[in-house]
Amino acid sequence: MDNTKENKQGLFEKKTIHQENREIFKWEGKPTFSQTFPLAMQHVVAMVAGCITPALVISGAAGLTEADRVILIQMSLIVSGISTLMMLFPLFGKLGARLPVIMGASFAYVPTMSAVAALYSDTLNDPRKAVGVILGAQLVGGVCAVLLGMTIKVIKRFFPSIVTGTVVFVIGLSLYPIALRYIGGAGSVTAEVAMANGQTMPWGSWQFWLVGGITLATAFVLNNFTKGITKLSSVLFAMIIGYLISIPFGMVDFSKVASADWLKVASPLHFGLRFEPAVIISFVILFIVNSIQAIGDLTSTTVGGMDREPTTSELQGGILGYGVMNIMGALLGAPPTATFSQNVGIVATNKVIARRVFTTAAVVILIAGLFPKLSAILTTVPYPVIGGATLSVFSMITMNGLKLIAKQPLTFRNLTIVGMSVAIGMGFTAVCTEAWNAGMHFIPQELYTAIGTSPVVLATIVAIVLNLLLKETAADRLPEDIK
Repeated sequence: MDNTKENKQGLFEKKTIHQENREIFKWEGKPTFSQTFPLAMQHVVAMVAGCITPALVISGAAGLTEADRVILIQMSLIVSGISTLMMLFPLFGKLGARLPVIMGASFAYVPTMSAVAALYSDTLNDPRKAVGVILGAQLVGGVCAVLLGMTIKVIKRFFPSIVTGTVVFVIGLSLYPIALRYIGGAGSVTAEVAMANGQTMPWGSWQFWLVGGITLATAFVLNNFTKGITKLSSVLFAMIIGYLISIPFGMVDFSKVASADWLKVASPLHFGLRFEPAVIISFVILFIVNSIQAIGDLTSTTVGGMDREPTTSELQGGILGYGVMNIMGALLGAPPTATFSQNVGIVATNKVIARRVFTTAAVVILIAGLFPKLSAILTTVPYPVIGGATLSVFSMITMNGLKLIAKQPLTFRNLTIVGMSVAIGMGFTAVCTEAWNAGMHFIPQELYTAIGTSPVVLATIVAIVLNLLLKETAADRLPEDIK
């Protein structure tokens, strides 16, 4: 069969990269430290800016003091490290996917969190209590995710390859604008980017595009024309080169490194917990939706890195762990945590799945949270460097989605499911965002947050519904799937 040929080709490519690196392609492999560390750091550098950004957004919206802002960033990193370790080494053998993934504070909740932080900071006249409202809703959402994980054996039948492939494909497509905005200088096209000399530059300045373009070109060359560790760690080496080039342009500001503490740990429940029904409803919806998206990320990880789809127990452990991690995060004072798609893309790119690599990355992230000086160093990486290095990574996620879709015969029914889901998901989100930014609020805020800010949510819903409505025939399945 074609799938068998693909698997053999994948294994052949792994072997030909370098024989001595074979341990990094095994889950229980034992690569040397010289092999492990650069591969781990590439995951850390790729995720750290995204991990702390939700904390920065919440801090600004709520009006937190600088001390509380630092604590929120710290807790984001600490919980990310702990959550990643739980995914690698499942708690009680069940709370975790036991797959090579990196966890971090999720962008999916940012629109809702920023709105809640701003609203309740004014209502309660206390920024810290406003964050407590977010954490209270997060705790309830985590409980709902646990309940969803307990039923995964029942709902898995709603996610055949044609559906999960569509979800993964849309995840990849939705990440492209993020990478390109980063290359332009910041996470928003309206941003004024602070430079090391204290001045600001508008998003899209040619210096940003130059640095991002060089970083992207470096990653492309290393990944396609080199072998061994330079190929496997192409993202890291590209970021190092991009980082060095960005320094003369004044994009790297070391002032925050100098002012950061060496060691600082906040106590649990620093922000407290408050339970507001309206906020809880919004978060419950978001947690259910992101649990479904996690299925897509876990599927992309196994398809891209292991040449197989995830088992029911892996999906169940992943969703259960996701819920428990967010309950823990709410108590410790960290924003909602989820699988990081950019790191999924790295796995799909270099095929490295050794648990030792991801364990090292998790420990570095955890240490960065405990030592603000180290986390400050990691956050000096400019946005154009991150965007340039991750654009090719995101493309691999998209290709993994196509790989899953192509596992099924491309009949009219299957093509309809994929085409309509992508069209509605991508199209509605683009129009909805454009209308919302223009002041045309044609749907309620809660509905906009749930389905209007990310194409993944609506595409997933449409794919599931169409898969149920359109009757499947023998022609729509592979021969070995027909019972």
